[in-house]
Amino acid sequence: MALLPWVALTAHTAVNALLLRRPPRDAQTGEHVALLLPLRNEAARVTPCLESLLAQRGVPHLTIYVLDDGSTDGTADIVRAVAEAAAGHRVVLLTGTPPPPGRLGKPHACQQLADAAADADVLSFVDADVVLAPGAVASAVTLLRTAGIDLLSPYPRITGAGRLVQPLLQWSWLTFLPLRAMERSPRPSLAAAGGQWLVIDNAAYRKAGGHAAVGAEILEDIELARAVKRSGGRIALAAGAPLATCRMYDSWRELADGYAKSLWRSFGTPVAAGAVVVLLLLLYASPPLAVAFFALTGSSGAASVALCAYALGVGGRVISAAATGGRSWPDALAQPASIAVFGWLVARSFLLRRRGALTWRGRPV
Repeated sequence: MALLPWVALTAHTAVNALLLRRPPRDAQTGEHVALLLPLRNEAARVTPCLESLLAQRGVPHLTIYVLDDGSTDGTADIVRAVAEAAAGHRVVLLTGTPPPPGRLGKPHACQQLADAAADADVLSFVDADVVLAPGAVASAVTLLRTAGIDLLSPYPRITGAGRLVQPLLQWSWLTFLPLRAMERSPRPSLAAAGGQWLVIDNAAYRKAGGHAAVGAEILEDIELARAVKRSGGRIALAAGAPLATCRMYDSWRELADGYAKSLWRSFGTPVAAGAVVVLLLLLYASPPLAVAFFALTGSSGAASVALCAYALGVGGRVISAAATGGRSWPDALAQPASIAVFGWLVARSFLLRRRGALTWRGRPV
């Protein structure tokens, strides 16, 4: 009984890993798909991303819309060069307008892209740090249709800085979110999505109000998923690792700033955030400390229970990594340290929010 919480959570991770939707390989679609790429100062990243979009196969009716959102680093020039080298009639480069008062930059940019692609059947939003495999879009659209889903979030394999923290993204929803219940439930609160790559039926997008309905939200991806649910649509997560990679951050400083801008919003209030962090610390950071304490005090039975709790926590990370294309070893062994660092990032996010010091890409949050 003492190990029941760890056993239940790790078992839930395993069940979710089995149920996680997986896009088919070598798919084709005859629908008109619009790939939508918002860019702001992405000169260092846009080339591999755009080249991967141009290399898509199995989608004969494909248009790529790129929006330059006030870049000052020559991003638009690079887009033109890549498009011209690839016979760029498939690339439409737009110049974005500044977000109006009360709206944030990314959702405003995404809405402008969606407006330009009004005649498409399916919209696929892609971030500049994502590189898609050649058949990724056709596979994702096929899964969208065969599963009867309105918004699909194929979660890419995450690379780059942050091996201690980044895997917690996938692990958290595999461990705590009942995936099939999320798909079936109409409750907007039961929703998850990753904005790095979203695939959505255009009609469902319009019905939900599009990004204009979530223009003030820092977590516009999750709020868009909730808006789709409110309008009667269905959402789903999928294993996108075989189809896409995402290099979210190149340095620890970038990661810390990226998490700071959004973690405060993930929990709603400092009290709720504190409760979640304390619970995670008790479940996943305290067991190895308890092992050492009980071993030193001669309580071998209690030490064995604590060791099993730690092992179950590590097992959950291993399962998550296997399902989402992450690293299993030795990263999973550092689960207690990952949780401790995550708790610090949450506290830092709320502190910077209180000070009014949150910014992203040169704009206040």
